[in-house]
Amino acid sequence: MAENADLIKLYSGRILALAAEIPHHARLEGAQFSVKRRSPLCGSTVTVDLDMADGRVARFGQDVKACALGQAAAALLGQVVLGRSAAELAQARDQLRAMLTANGPVPDAPFDGFEVLLPARDYRNRHASILLAVEAAAEASAMAEDISAHAP
Repeated sequence: MAENADLIKLYSGRILALAAEIPHHARLEGAQFSVKRRSPLCGSTVTVDLDMADGRVARFGQDVKACALGQAAAALLGQVVLGRSAAELAQARDQLRAMLTANGPVPDAPFDGFEVLLPARDYRNRHASILLAVEAAAEASAMAEDISAHAP
């Protein structure tokens, strides 16, 4: 019975509402960078497309095929991703991973909305799906940064 109560807490109304309203929920036409990430454990996938301008995310799109937790994480990312640098996205990814796997604190603002996913700490099999969108965005922005660093 306690396990059912925990699952109900995990799939709160806030998480389900986020999953239903994912910002930038479409692939970008002619995106500069695209990254697809897949969780081998559950099969969830997220494809992120983005354009960078002046070291910041200028356009963003995502195709999310994940559980409600992965969808909620993608929604939270979509709410704050525009204007973020590669360093900010990498930090958000690392902080979210630490929050889930090492009892770390909630990621710094503007990524502090991930607090809603704190109950997922106890569900290791959900961590990969939750991390997909942030990992893909961090990877895509790092690709952009790498190209900029090597541009003549």
